[in-house]
Amino acid sequence: MNKQLWQVAGFLAVVLVTSSAIGQSNRGNTITNIPFAFTVANHTLPPGRYTVTHIGGTALGIFNSHHQGTVALTSEVERRPLNNVGKMVFHRYGNTYFLSEIWGAASGNGRKVFQSRAEKEFTERKAEMEIATLELAR
Repeated sequence: MNKQLWQVAGFLAVVLVTSSAIGQSNRGNTITNIPFAFTVANHTLPPGRYTVTHIGGTALGIFNSHHQGTVALTSEVERRPLNNVGKMVFHRYGNTYFLSEIWGAASGNGRKVFQSRAEKEFTERKAEMEIATLELAR
């Protein structure tokens, strides 16, 4: 019972932080069309137009115009920029896509999304994984 109470309190805290952060600023948002269903933070989202917002130090909000989405925990990754195009990187297992990384245009910094339980199951089974990259509009 105590564990459930902490989970509910944690969820409500994330919702409050997310709603206030999204309402404060639209600067730095990335808007992109994702042509396939994908999973992020244990939520499977339908294909569509998504807004990705960096929230605080470690979180990304990913939402579509129908208010479907989630908040994902991430870690910062750095790489030398290869070109001026941002990208989203997905791990694909058969027809199942998992958001893995988001890179800004002309930036050597990106965000790596923590693996969901479902993707961990694929990796534990040593399922064949392919990388799918989606370029972001400038």
